[in-house]
Amino acid sequence: MLWCGFAVFWELSVLASPNAPLFFALFGVPFVLAGVYFVVGRFFVDSLQRSKTHYAVTTDRVLIVSGMLGRKVKSLSLRTLSDVSLSEGRNGDGSISFGSQFPFAGMFGGMAGWPGSDQFIGPRFELIPKAKSVYEVIRGAQRGV
Repeated sequence: MLWCGFAVFWELSVLASPNAPLFFALFGVPFVLAGVYFVVGRFFVDSLQRSKTHYAVTTDRVLIVSGMLGRKVKSLSLRTLSDVSLSEGRNGDGSISFGSQFPFAGMFGGMAGWPGSDQFIGPRFELIPKAKSVYEVIRGAQRGV
């Protein structure tokens, strides 16, 4: 909010000044755009990313298909999957994480769309309905392998 507020203040001040060079007006535009993204745009990007992400469990694999511009497929073998953990909310929605997690992964939990944050978070089914039942399906598929 501070970034966006200052960038908007800068841009409005420059535009209100009659003798300000054009460079100053143009210089502030990227900062205003970044500020608007930080304040509200990231929620729309996150929503778009979630709408383009699909999860599946087969008899021997867990699949995560995602990507806004291209398709990215993550396939994990149930046979070699070491850790499966469930985080569930009161309403039954939750997340299922696969494999051992980076010790500070919680710090990066809200930054899924930030470039490079995937290396800290690891593969997971995020904010899915009836997470416990999906978790049980995965555990059952692991026992059946």
